[in-house]
Amino acid sequence: MNDRMRARRVVGGVLVALVLAVGATAQPRVTTPKEHFGFNMGDDYRLANYTQIEAYWKLLDQQSDRMILQDMGKTAEGRTQWMAVITSPENHKKLARYKEIARKLALAEGLTDDQARALAKEGKAVVWFDGGLHATEVLNFTQLTETVFQLVSRNDDETLRFLRDCIILAVHANPDGNELVSNWYMRHADETKRTTGGVPRLYQKYIGHDNNRDFYANNQAESTNMSRALFREWFPQIMYNHHQTGPTGTVLFAPPFRDPHNYNFHPLMVTGLDLVGAAMHNRFVAENKPGATMRRGANYSTWYNGGLRTTTYFHNMIGLLTESIGNPTPMEIPFVPQRTIMSGDLPFPITPQKWHFRQSVEYSLTANRAVFDVASRYRETFLYNIYQAGRDAIAKGSTDSWTIWPKRIAAVQAAIAKDRQGASGGEFNPAATVGGFSPTADIKYFSMLRDPANRDPRAYILPSSQRDFLTATKFMNMLIKSGITVHRATADFVVGGTSYPKGSYVVKTAQAFRPHVLDMFEPQDHPNDVPAPGAPPTPPYDNAGYTLAFQMGVQFDRILDAVEGPFEKIPDLITPAPATVPDATGMAGYVIDHAVNDAVVAVNRLLKNGDEVYFIKGPVTVAGRSLGFGAIYVPARAQTRAVIEGAARDRGLDVQVVKARPSGESYQVRPVRIGLWDRYGGSMPSGWIRWMLEQYEFPFEVVYPQALDAGSLNARFDVLVFPDGAIPENDRPATGPAAMFAGQMPSADSVPEEFRAALGATTVARTVPSIRAFVESGGTVLAIGESTALAHHLSLPMGNHLVERQANGNERNLPRERFYVPGSVLRAAVDASHPLAWGMPAQADVFFENSPVFRLEPSSGLKGVTPVAWFDSDAPLRSGWAWGQAYLDGGVAVAAARVGKGQVFLYGPEVTFRAQPHGTFKLFFNGLYLGGATHQAGAGTGGTAAQ
Repeated sequence: MNDRMRARRVVGGVLVALVLAVGATAQPRVTTPKEHFGFNMGDDYRLANYTQIEAYWKLLDQQSDRMILQDMGKTAEGRTQWMAVITSPENHKKLARYKEIARKLALAEGLTDDQARALAKEGKAVVWFDGGLHATEVLNFTQLTETVFQLVSRNDDETLRFLRDCIILAVHANPDGNELVSNWYMRHADETKRTTGGVPRLYQKYIGHDNNRDFYANNQAESTNMSRALFREWFPQIMYNHHQTGPTGTVLFAPPFRDPHNYNFHPLMVTGLDLVGAAMHNRFVAENKPGATMRRGANYSTWYNGGLRTTTYFHNMIGLLTESIGNPTPMEIPFVPQRTIMSGDLPFPITPQKWHFRQSVEYSLTANRAVFDVASRYRETFLYNIYQAGRDAIAKGSTDSWTIWPKRIAAVQAAIAKDRQGASGGEFNPAATVGGFSPTADIKYFSMLRDPANRDPRAYILPSSQRDFLTATKFMNMLIKSGITVHRATADFVVGGTSYPKGSYVVKTAQAFRPHVLDMFEPQDHPNDVPAPGAPPTPPYDNAGYTLAFQMGVQFDRILDAVEGPFEKIPDLITPAPATVPDATGMAGYVIDHAVNDAVVAVNRLLKNGDEVYFIKGPVTVAGRSLGFGAIYVPARAQTRAVIEGAARDRGLDVQVVKARPSGESYQVRPVRIGLWDRYGGSMPSGWIRWMLEQYEFPFEVVYPQALDAGSLNARFDVLVFPDGAIPENDRPATGPAAMFAGQMPSADSVPEEFRAALGATTVARTVPSIRAFVESGGTVLAIGESTALAHHLSLPMGNHLVERQANGNERNLPRERFYVPGSVLRAAVDASHPLAWGMPAQADVFFENSPVFRLEPSSGLKGVTPVAWFDSDAPLRSGWAWGQAYLDGGVAVAAARVGKGQVFLYGPEVTFRAQPHGTFKLFFNGLYLGGATHQAGAGTGGTAAQ
């Protein structure tokens, strides 16, 4: 090739490169936020609502070839939840292919390592970032909007590299809350009066802040929308969840997180978090943005499943969280002496100063770009790593494997110590680490960690013969929403000598998301996090134990060996098969098992229809099958069958017919007027119960403190429900963590008239006398959690079981260094013959969060107080962490009390907690029905109903 030809080729190559560069960047000019909203994102005293943001995103979608909008589904209030898919125009042309690559690598099925590497080389990094989940954290939907604008408008080399290497999913996590909070803030013409405080109701229709605690249960619409995108459609390798509660004296917290991390997920999640977190902190320093802390700079860990960020770890995705300061009303970074010296957890401290909203937006932009940058630079690595984690999960589910938990290590250490003491070899102190060297032990003790009986299961089988199979089906749907593969038996089969009927569910652990499967079925074993001997435990970030299978009370078998059988993969959410109601011609009526939670739907529809409904007191047997106490009997009438058939069809509810009414005593239940306590600003426990009541079709009315204080409650209600936090122990204002969600009550003239009826607080001085009068006149009260303080206010013969006697003879509550049970699952004994517990088993798992535990006085029985559930063991912990759990032994968890003509039901454990413990829902539902039930004497004592 001569010099002239070579020169022409060089010039031609340059021209081609220029043309390609122009083609990659040229697009119609996009509208700026200032042009659309009238202000810049991050301007002081300005917020955009969701209506405005939605319109802006739609405009950008029209103007830019880098972005398309995806409809994720409807919110709780009926708005469309949008996700902006942002990447280069060239990538958009092959978007379906890149989406398929992400799915194949995440699920890791049927791929060789070489095939996975080839896919990783071809694919694009999928990165999720969101904003607005907690709507009063207004920085997050603000930075989301600004970042979307910059991604579709900037043409610098770095942005173009992001778009070339990544598919970025920008997700608005809470449209309803954004609309509420922004409108609330902007309602004042005088900008100095604007505040994000004092919002009149929850910023998610039912659950407010707990919208970040629903991502393994997927009860709420928004949770379901986002789980579908994360675990069933897009499978991002990295997801970034923005929040706004920066640790005092800093600007923000960013990963890595403090210990403990959950033992179920892959180690690549831990090291991947370190990698991405280091990139974030490094960029903050490089851009001269001080004030970012990590690890023990805040309380966030990677233990809990169920948050938008945390559930991703159990799906082999790197889940990021930042908690930042910032508000459209300027604020101050205060002086915190210990935060002004650099450390490994705070490498670049910030000085006290005035702080503006745009500064927080800029920090968020830096954090976002750091994540996009590391995803771009390590694109193939992240794509291959998610495959590798899934591949390893499938392998572990296909072979013998063991998960090492703290309790198992403690057992090994105890065995070593016992043997050494017996051999006069001195004590074994596992904590005696000197100069980085820990004490060693004989390899023979390692065999304790490989006990064949302690293998991880290869599968879980949920027999279709269990009494409340409909709740087991709900559980399977929760797993399916989280991307878990579930199988169903198409015929009877046998495993390990046990026969299982057709229709049983099989969840195999040989799947990529095995960590999530184990976490939903196996107990959590949270380590005892005690900083020093005798010191109080360090609280976990959220719940220490939450095993969903335990909470829901489903029956399942752990299968330790390979399982094969006549199984079909369930392709999508399960709709229970319509049940067939037998012909009732010439029959006395219908019988429904009280153990089935969905039976209450039929009961509520029947009561609305004017039908008679009875709960049979004694055990009932129908067609040779025992239905236990409280079987539901409905006399057959002409108009009854349509309602019964509707429940059988809609809910798959099994209904039997009988020739004669079951003999014995019964309670006739009637429609009840339910009042559910709530407060200005909203109560999350109340909101969860509101959602539950709607799902199970209970009619109810929300009642606020002013209405309670006004008295004459019997004229409006038969039953009053007081969730956790409704009844105070005293009239002192809440302090510490309890004050975070208590809210400061605004003055009436500062809120719109429509919300003024919700103002006020439940007090011992004014509210309790009204409640007492209500009960004494025949009303029924259900009090949950801390609201059981009502027992003391009503002078019931019961006290606190969790006390210790001091030297002077006085009692004091057990201090936290002696007794501490953060959110965990405990086992309790239940009096299944008591009407409040009809349909319950003799032993049940209850959700417990430092909950009240009662001690009944010797005179309690004579004064109408009866235990319904109690702790009958000194080791009731099933899942989580229970420091000093022996103190629980003998304590009463649930009690029923007669007060005047009425009754009070006291639930120490949170039997409705976040609408997750389906296994204890019946305790709550029965309490509602007993508020309108009348005793019916019956002939004889038998409970068998003839077919």
